[in-house]
Amino acid sequence: MLGLDQDQSKAVLDIAARHVPQFRFDLTPPQNATPLYQEIATYLKRDDLYAQIKKESIAHAQRFREKLETILKASHDDFVTGTKIAVLGNVIDLASEVQFDLDKAVETVLLDHFAIDDTSSLYQQLQHAENVVYLADNAGENIFDGIYISLLKRLFPKLEIYYFVRGEPIINDLTLKDLEGDPLVKLTRIVDSGVPTPGLVYSLMNQEAREIFDRADCIISKGMGNYECLSDRDDLPLFFLLKVKCGVVAHSLNRQIGDIICKKS
Repeated sequence: MLGLDQDQSKAVLDIAARHVPQFRFDLTPPQNATPLYQEIATYLKRDDLYAQIKKESIAHAQRFREKLETILKASHDDFVTGTKIAVLGNVIDLASEVQFDLDKAVETVLLDHFAIDDTSSLYQQLQHAENVVYLADNAGENIFDGIYISLLKRLFPKLEIYYFVRGEPIINDLTLKDLEGDPLVKLTRIVDSGVPTPGLVYSLMNQEAREIFDRADCIISKGMGNYECLSDRDDLPLFFLLKVKCGVVAHSLNRQIGDIICKKS
């Protein structure tokens, strides 16, 4: 993916070999991974290792916008279908154990059923909410998130939605820069969380983001990284939207790789 020559590849593997023995079981996978990616970026002198790949992911996802909007418009249950579309975007993940075909996933989006289905609880939570924090995940998912958030704004006009992105480039996660020109900027308030990890680590949020997070009436968490960092927070009005893409998360949820999830914390 990074177009490295043989010597660079060897150096990157050596960096990984130094980091892996230092991984700690009291930290989440995103917390363990971040210093590794940061050292690779420093070695390669690239602030954003996946910058070009992120642009390509967003452009690829953009191709499906019109089709998915048509599917949503024709749906008998637009909230459930919209939630599936949001999870569909989570197919895009360069750091997962298993890779899925986005084109094929779009074709079967209506056939998928939530292996854990708390969509009715999420709907009820949103009915009474005023402030919603939406935790973004990977570049490209923003196209699908935009379709879903447009639906939420139509169904719940009073909602104020805050779209949290990473504080700096990490793997292919979304940052402020990746959203330049995205319609999401007009739909939501984009918040730089200050978090440098590929998953929301609460203690690493900047003060502004933490204040918004703490007063949220509902938190929608996209992807496995955010799940790994927040799965133990049963004190929050938190809903996880994700596709299961690795054995560890599958075991945690008692579900199968490939399942789609809408889970109340």
